[in-house]
Amino acid sequence: MKNITLQDRIAVVAGSTRGAGRAIAVTLGAAGATVYCTGRSMRGNPSDINRQETIEETAEMVTAAGGKGIPVRVDHTVEEEVKNLFAQIREEQQGRLDILVNDIWGGEKLFEWNTPFWEHSLPNGLLMQDRAVRAHMITSYYAAPLMAARKSGLIIEVTDGIGYGYRVNLYYSLAKISAIHLAAAMAEELRPFNVTALAVTPGFLRSEQMLDHFGVQEENWRDAVKQEPHYAESETPYLLGRGIAALAADPHVMDKSGKTLGSWHLSDEYGFTDVDGRKPHWGNYARIHGFPNAE
Repeated sequence: MKNITLQDRIAVVAGSTRGAGRAIAVTLGAAGATVYCTGRSMRGNPSDINRQETIEETAEMVTAAGGKGIPVRVDHTVEEEVKNLFAQIREEQQGRLDILVNDIWGGEKLFEWNTPFWEHSLPNGLLMQDRAVRAHMITSYYAAPLMAARKSGLIIEVTDGIGYGYRVNLYYSLAKISAIHLAAAMAEELRPFNVTALAVTPGFLRSEQMLDHFGVQEENWRDAVKQEPHYAESETPYLLGRGIAALAADPHVMDKSGKTLGSWHLSDEYGFTDVDGRKPHWGNYARIHGFPNAE
């Protein structure tokens, strides 16, 4: 993206192993930021999701893009590990933290679509809240004091969808709606300290995992439209990454504190496209096709 500079900014992208988190970290790095890339998957030591992507790879991509990537293995459900992360940042960056992106998820294998909550695995449903809600709360708890002390900063909650409507599964729905309210509530308490908190959502995401699901790669992703017609309006994780970089560089970002914004809103406002030159707009598409939680 042209004219976006985040030189000397310090960021944490919590949950940056792959998908939107990885793209956000790399895009912040491309704008010149130092990015602490955190997650559970390291080379030779994958998480229970058992994918090949690692935080070391993400950090290397951040550095190659023009920033400085620093991988730190953190399980964000473990308070002591999160506390140690921010102690490290306090020491290495003289207490400076400009951006926190909470993209911790790890719920891919935990929910059962179209299953009533009383028949769903209760341990898996509660673990989803642990990873996607409690982990975000712990991370923000230790990040916020660094920002409040400097009266400057941006906390972003990554969610799925904009509204408070039901999302096909109670446990999934609760996790994703909680991120929206976390942003809104943090915005109120951080406002006197000039710290912004907001939530963002991608549209239909072409993450590594979704590409694998459809048996395609980024180069031939359109082949998946035969299996899922709505995939025609999908977007790469970098569309959201570019939106977050634009937010981080916006001197008036506080005006958006407490809001929930789609990648398509950010693309419209800041005038950028996806990395493939397309400009997918999930909000318009979802409205036409009757999908909820996109406006």
